[in-house]
Amino acid sequence: MAVKLASHVPQTASDEGVVSAAKKALGDMIVEIKDHVGEITLTVRRESVIDALRKLRDTPGLEYQQLMEIAGCDYPERPERFEVNYQLLSLTRNRRIRVKVLTDEQSPVPSATALWPVANWLEREVYDLYGVLFAGHPDLRRIITDYGFEGFPLRKDFPMTGHVELRYSEAEKRVVYEPVQLPQDFRSFDFLMPWQGPEYVLPGDEKAKPEGAGGPSPAPAPSGTAPANAKTPAETPKTTEKPSDTGAGAPANAEATKQACKSAAAKAKSEVSKASETVEPKPKTPGKRRPGGAA
Repeated sequence: MAVKLASHVPQTASDEGVVSAAKKALGDMIVEIKDHVGEITLTVRRESVIDALRKLRDTPGLEYQQLMEIAGCDYPERPERFEVNYQLLSLTRNRRIRVKVLTDEQSPVPSATALWPVANWLEREVYDLYGVLFAGHPDLRRIITDYGFEGFPLRKDFPMTGHVELRYSEAEKRVVYEPVQLPQDFRSFDFLMPWQGPEYVLPGDEKAKPEGAGGPSPAPAPSGTAPANAKTPAETPKTTEKPSDTGAGAPANAEATKQACKSAAAKAKSEVSKASETVEPKPKTPGKRRPGGAA
């Protein structure tokens, strides 16, 4: 007997009548309506987005009571390059709808925090990652990136490599900022022909056969001419002898490093002196002598 498995997709109610009800409630606030793959998207005017969201929440028959998400999207080739998408859920009708507004770098979008307090953090996230401004937001500041971060990471014109990086300095016991360093310790390219191979011996290949003991040997070059693919002189493998060679960088304050090293040495010395102190032995209690003279 075949068992029909339940679908992993959440079951929602039909959207029949939603488009006509939205047109009636919103009127000229709507710029475009799209019904695609079972999802309804309403593009509304930027200055009317709060009224549109309120009507979608409070109008009987629509009743989209809950704001689930605010998501941004960037299209740099458009005059209004940013899209702000509001994902709404109707708890009583069991269906969803998407509301979309367009904006640019300078034009702010009215804040929805008066309708849904959860919009506070959601709008801060869109601002932090895209740079979209929200007018009337009570506390519009970054929420994901670091303090003092310059730029907006999800803009498609944002550089993929930054200018400064931060790390925790164990010597200074604080977070320090340093220029970004890209260590090349493990990128020693020899640019040899692939069928020749490198002259240096890699760790673990010490027992490989040399050329004179059955290994491949290159074809001799004609007399009087240099070989076309002559091997380059073997280079000493690069090693890292100090922390700065690995890309960690020097501490931001050398004097703080010295002080930290001195304090660590003093602490270690005091621990050694405590461990070397002799412990006075406890006095022995006299025991009873056994018959035969044994104690």
